[in-house]
Amino acid sequence: MPHSDELDAGDVLAVENLNIAFMQEQQKIAAVRNLSFSLQRGETLAIVGESGSGKSVTALALMRLLEQAGGLVQCDKMLLQRRSREVIELSEQSAAQMRHVRGADMAMIFQEPMTSLNPVFTVGEQIAESIRLHQNASREEAMVEAKRMLDQVRIPEAQTILSRYPHQLSGGMRQRVMIAMALSCRPAVLIADEPTTALDVTIQAQILQLIKVLQKEMSMGVIFITHDMGVVAEIADRVLVMYQGEAVETGSVEQIFHAPQHPYTRALLAAVPQLGAMKGLDYPRRFPLISLEHPAKQEPPIEQKTVVDGEPVLRVRNLVTRFPLRSGLLNRVTREVHAVEKVSFDLWPGETLSLVGESGSGKSTTGRALLRLVESQGGEIIFNGQRIDTLSPGKLQALRRDIQFIFQDPYASLDPRQTIGDSILEPLRVHGLLPGKEAAARVAWLLERVGLLPEHAWRYPHEFSGGQRQRICIARALALNPKVIIADEAVSALDVSIRGQIINLLLDLQRDFGIAYLFISHDMAVVERISHRVAVMYLGQIVEIGPRRAVFENPQHPYTRKLLAAVPVAEPSRQRPQRVLLSDDLPSNIHLRGEEVAAVSLQCVGPGHYVAQPQSEYAFMRR
Repeated sequence: MPHSDELDAGDVLAVENLNIAFMQEQQKIAAVRNLSFSLQRGETLAIVGESGSGKSVTALALMRLLEQAGGLVQCDKMLLQRRSREVIELSEQSAAQMRHVRGADMAMIFQEPMTSLNPVFTVGEQIAESIRLHQNASREEAMVEAKRMLDQVRIPEAQTILSRYPHQLSGGMRQRVMIAMALSCRPAVLIADEPTTALDVTIQAQILQLIKVLQKEMSMGVIFITHDMGVVAEIADRVLVMYQGEAVETGSVEQIFHAPQHPYTRALLAAVPQLGAMKGLDYPRRFPLISLEHPAKQEPPIEQKTVVDGEPVLRVRNLVTRFPLRSGLLNRVTREVHAVEKVSFDLWPGETLSLVGESGSGKSTTGRALLRLVESQGGEIIFNGQRIDTLSPGKLQALRRDIQFIFQDPYASLDPRQTIGDSILEPLRVHGLLPGKEAAARVAWLLERVGLLPEHAWRYPHEFSGGQRQRICIARALALNPKVIIADEAVSALDVSIRGQIINLLLDLQRDFGIAYLFISHDMAVVERISHRVAVMYLGQIVEIGPRRAVFENPQHPYTRKLLAAVPVAEPSRQRPQRVLLSDDLPSNIHLRGEEVAAVSLQCVGPGHYVAQPQSEYAFMRR
């Protein structure tokens, strides 16, 4: 039944006293309590908070998707003004009626596009399905509209992309496809659930700009769910802060940032890594942790020197890694992806060297090549005077005791059928290092060292939060007393407080054990905090390398400056440069087989600071 007189003027959505609970072992666990808010047409409401605060389940409740997952939803009012201007009570709609509301009147962009897109259907088929369902269009008409939507989200060669599958697209491309699908029926409300969390800063900046442009064109209300306060400052009109299932503060973006009232809001803002906060400091600095008692308390900087002078523990010279691409009737290799091209660097004991760059720049491939998880076609990798790239498999396994890897997704890194105690023990068993009782004691010590309890050893991975699982992966990496740890995007998808805890833990372990880190990340604010030196990668080559302070305070290469300029700043009043919406991703690093790429020439511009001279391939540098 319509409720046209129950929405305030200008509102497109109104929620009163929303309560969400789940049944767990015959107990009712409250996820959201007494939540009320409204959204105006053309407005962006940011819902912020840490994992477990109730942000995402609120979005799922609005979309009426929680019932399928066993959620118990109660609400005094959940009104939506449809595109037709009819006002409906969402909680009273049947499943069949909600199928017509979803997509047409309310759409949602999920955090991980790869799991949200169907891998067995092409991009075009998936966008066209929504258009055919809600607009009664023919298949041909739907495909024409799908192509128009891909053009609107600035995807190049949209006609070609229509026939591709999700796995054939980059992360930024997939996220833009999700946006195109969500906007294909011009909904009245768009819910964006962490749509940019794991994206590179430049792609993130583009997607934020894109959402703002399309929102203005469609006069659409947007609910933006995130834990990144820099993103909030850039995109939000109003902010709703959630803590443990309750709204603790709401107000305009200026009020929240300049005059926060609740201790949790102040703590959340204090914990945000600020680019430039390390100005004048030479050594890494611990993150402040979220504390309601001391919301603005800063951790003291780590002023002692952890880098050991002498010989590097790891030396890389002219590393080349390429991947073949096959085509034609005979399935021959005709082209190659030049993932890593003549990369050279040293890593000293107790040092953190960060590799930064966009997707496709070669960061992760470089890290994997060091452990020969991918094979290289050229160059030298020397660890403690011994060449890794020429070792036999048996000797390589023995050497892997000293070099360990922490992956981005801790859940995928742990065997769900093994207890975490067994997972941590596994490297010790493989290398035959400790007998039973000593191994059990070692596991207990490792768990305590990473801030967990010894009794947690008997639990399984699914019983832990994302931050706890990452701690478990760190404990496993430490089991063999490695000299080098390669951390590949180890904190990119974690909440600000969990991220701070993990970084602080890594700094403590470096101080205590002299571990060298190769820290691979696209989060420039985190890189600034943890690094001694920084290497910037672009199209498989290092274009700038030097002390962290020199690279961040005096960036020389246009690509480095571009990366730093794209970082969202948690200051809503700051004037931001108008970004041009691009219709291209990074220039291609795919070349014909046998084609050689000229290595960049690095020139010294300061103590230990080397920069590639900009060539024609860098001239396009995007603003």
